[in-house]
Amino acid sequence: MESGSTFYAGEGLSIDPKWLIDPKLLFVGPRIGEGAHAKVYEGKYKNQNVAIKIVHKGDSPEEMTKREGRFLREVTMLSRVQHKNLVKFIGACLEPVMVVVTELLVGGSLRKYLVSLRPRSLDPRVAVGFALDIARAMECLHAHGIIHRDLKPENLLLTADQRTVKLVDLGLAREETLTEMMTAETGTYRWMAPELYSTVTLRHGEKKHYNHKVDVYSFAIVLWELLHNRMPFEGMSNLQAAYAAAFKNIRPSADNLPEELSEILTSCWKEDPNDRPNFTQIVQMLLHYLSTLSPQETLAPRRTFSSENAILPPESPGTSSLMHSRGDGDTPKGKKEDKPRGFFFCFSECY
Repeated sequence: MESGSTFYAGEGLSIDPKWLIDPKLLFVGPRIGEGAHAKVYEGKYKNQNVAIKIVHKGDSPEEMTKREGRFLREVTMLSRVQHKNLVKFIGACLEPVMVVVTELLVGGSLRKYLVSLRPRSLDPRVAVGFALDIARAMECLHAHGIIHRDLKPENLLLTADQRTVKLVDLGLAREETLTEMMTAETGTYRWMAPELYSTVTLRHGEKKHYNHKVDVYSFAIVLWELLHNRMPFEGMSNLQAAYAAAFKNIRPSADNLPEELSEILTSCWKEDPNDRPNFTQIVQMLLHYLSTLSPQETLAPRRTFSSENAILPPESPGTSSLMHSRGDGDTPKGKKEDKPRGFFFCFSECY
């Protein structure tokens, strides 16, 4: 796996050595998120509060190879793209487990923020301001030839003051080419573009042609949520929502919105991807709409969050729970450990 000072693994992917982190300097705190293929923890790296994403290796050789390729793609893309509305990449390592380390965003996910406000809606300036953050992040990704493929409120995190949105999780992202066929049904059904489906049930892993405009459709669904603070396609399961969008051309209602916002929405979720605007155009449309609104004294409720895990000692709750959940790291009652338990030590026992 290691060649010189750079890691390689299939598809010509590699990790630049300047992004390789020393796992011994990582300390793990409480778990703050979990997905199908990874868990995310609050942690510490070189006295900096960070988010630590630990990718499951998989149970079979085929699955391990697939996840390693996905991991290395994500690391490669994160290391190439920097933007104020993209989570800041700090580094990664392959051993003892696959880990991605990024800045820690303690304002919570956009999903949790919206739910906490219900039944109230966001002020229009706040909603469009958040949408502008998202559009600028996507504009940057697309400028680098990267399709996110899983744009949704769970993958959008807020800064501590909850006034800025940053896009996270490039685990499903891919570099776009003109000829490559990519995995269909990639993403999350409710936000998934209709062209990701075929008229027959797609077999697992089937490939088909699509492009970066799938992200524009997903953005439209997120924008609708920001404006209404309701779940899109209410009353439908995720799969029913995707079926309705793909085969019946059903969309959430754009009624009772200002005409300019309605036009942005309906253009972004058009059935034909070629008819959808790109994110540079979307940014300009959102800026123009914002310019028509009267200024507000306060754009959003100011709630500042800070990490409770300022020091993350070896006996921090997260590290302890990880170790004791497997029966590891037990210390005789009344006796303290002789040495700090760093990231490497913990995971060599826990995984």
